Amino acid sequence: MAKRLLKLQPSRLLTGPVPLACRAVSCKRLNSTSTASEPQRTFGNLKDEDRIFTNLYGRHDWKLKGAISRGDWYKTKEIILKGPEWILKEITTSGLRGRGGAGFPTGMKWGFMNKPSDGRPKYLVVNADEGEPGTCKDREIMRNDPHKLIEGCLVAGASMGARAAYIYIRGEFYNEASNMQVAINEAYKKGLIGKNACGSGFDFDVYMHRGAGAYICGEETALIESLEGKQGKPRLKPPFPADVGVFGCPTTVANVETVAVAPTICRRGGEWFSGFGRPRNTGTKLFNISGHVNNPCTVEEEMSVPLKDLIERHAGGVIGGWDNLLGVIPGGSSTPLIPLSVCDDVLMDFDALVQAQTGLGTAALIVFNKQADVIKGIARLIEFYKHESCGQCTPCREGCNWMLKIMNRFTEGNAKTSEIDMLWELSKQIEGHTICALGDGAAWPVQGLIRHYRPEIEQRMKEFAEKQGVSEHAAAL
Repeated sequence: MAKRLLKLQPSRLLTGPVPLACRAVSCKRLNSTSTASEPQRTFGNLKDEDRIFTNLYGRHDWKLKGAISRGDWYKTKEIILKGPEWILKEITTSGLRGRGGAGFPTGMKWGFMNKPSDGRPKYLVVNADEGEPGTCKDREIMRNDPHKLIEGCLVAGASMGARAAYIYIRGEFYNEASNMQVAINEAYKKGLIGKNACGSGFDFDVYMHRGAGAYICGEETALIESLEGKQGKPRLKPPFPADVGVFGCPTTVANVETVAVAPTICRRGGEWFSGFGRPRNTGTKLFNISGHVNNPCTVEEEMSVPLKDLIERHAGGVIGGWDNLLGVIPGGSSTPLIPLSVCDDVLMDFDALVQAQTGLGTAALIVFNKQADVIKGIARLIEFYKHESCGQCTPCREGCNWMLKIMNRFTEGNAKTSEIDMLWELSKQIEGHTICALGDGAAWPVQGLIRHYRPEIEQRMKEFAEKQGVSEHAAAL
């Protein structure tokens, strides 16, 4: 214990008086990791002093003065002067994994940029497209805490030797784009970015680029294509963006939340951040909860918080009570549904949800209660994916259309039970056979529906057949 406390002494991090928003974590938190002799540790109920996003609900001043009062831009110069290796070491120690859905280790990804220079400039591209249905976490950061993202761009850019950051923001986010641009202008005026950023001798520019609202541009290579002025269509990989990215130069594409937490991790230490959640699933995370809950919200919580606890504590519970829950999409619309039996005790982290045959994704929970038409809900998602497919890959272009046609008939019940297996096979022909993951994202909701709600689909077909005066035997043929 003493050894671990020693690691978190201010001398190891940044010296000088530390504002309240930046203070190191208490001994109680350090002691929270259980041993074999202690009771099993529980996760969740994050303390206010451990929250990174302190203006998530827009109750305070989002401009530079308010951001500084909450601890942003504190000793940023010292962080940059410590060098890329130190920043990468803290990010790696923290165990931070990408918050955009894939969950790739951030320290490793940013480290790919630190190769011997071949004369080409390096760039950081921030993916602020956020088009996933049910997901609205990044927009809260950009609207209410834009300076966190700008400072994060500077720290992340310094870790990889980038000369500029491009924030690619979704076209429909008007207020978010407006606030971001005001914050960028403030940061330039104060000398926090631009030439000799924060007085560190490091030159770094931040540009904002507004997209046209295409969901496919949330895929990193499609985003790069769009940023270059071309059609937003994913590229074949390799080459990967770290070798050939935007303008043919080494590029890292990172999610808004991933970039925004970097300065706080560097200030408070990677060990502090890794003290939350389970191994391989560390830190704090923004969770969206929408659908049939009493209080839809976006909240920052500890990784590995139980799904039930998250809904009951922060969203006011399911409408009609927990036993009225039908199922939850746990990670944005592209992750498979899980039923009540799984929701009872599953943890909200990467590994636990993969074990439950779904995924954490963007940690956007869409809650269905028993009054919902879950078949119609999934059909609506497939319509979205069909509309947003770029059409480049045949399995996605043709397969999404076929899935929608079948799902629309399933919604009515106007189908045969043998078509359920046909739809499953069709989804498997799409999954893993496309350039990008949009095909997978379209196939997984259908697979989750069939895996857990097959009796409901069959019942719908039976009821339809009875209305039409067709025998059950004939309907099954």
